[in-house]
Amino acid sequence: MLITSGASEAIETLYFDVDHAIQVHDWIIDQSGGMAGINNLGQLESSLTHLQNDDYYPEFVDKLTYLIFALVKFHVFSDGNKRSSIALGTYFLEINGYNITKKFVIEMENIVVWLAENKIKEDLLKDLIESLIYEDDYSEELKLRLFLAVSVI
Repeated sequence: MLITSGASEAIETLYFDVDHAIQVHDWIIDQSGGMAGINNLGQLESSLTHLQNDDYYPEFVDKLTYLIFALVKFHVFSDGNKRSSIALGTYFLEINGYNITKKFVIEMENIVVWLAENKIKEDLLKDLIESLIYEDDYSEELKLRLFLAVSVI
C-alpha cells in the first residue's frame, strides 16, 4: 500500500507500508536464502512512520538515508537486513520517480556492508546517496572520504 505525504516538499513523497516491507523481505529471503522472520516489528513500524516526519527528514535524500540506515542498523528482520534495505530503498526511489535503480543497487551493495560494519556513518551515507541521486559520479572529495572511512590504517 502506498502512502502519500509531503506538506513541506514541493512534490508529494510516496511511502510504502509495513506490510509491503515484510512482503519484500520475505521475497528476498525466498530468492536468496537466509532466515525468515522479524526481530522487531515495532521498530520496523516506527522507522517507516518516522521517515515521513518532514521536521526530521525534510528532503527526499534525508528520508532515503534514514530508511537505509534504520533497516541496516536496527536489525528489524532476523536476516537479510542489508539486502532488504537495498530493495526497499530502490522501491522508494522508483515510486518517487527516480530512475537510478540499477546504479543505486550496484553502489549500495558495498555501502550497506560498510554501514553494518560501522566503517561509514550516517552523514557519509547521506552524502553518498545524495551523490548517487544527483551526480554522475562521486566527487574527488567524496571518494577520498569513502576511501579513508573503509581503509584499515
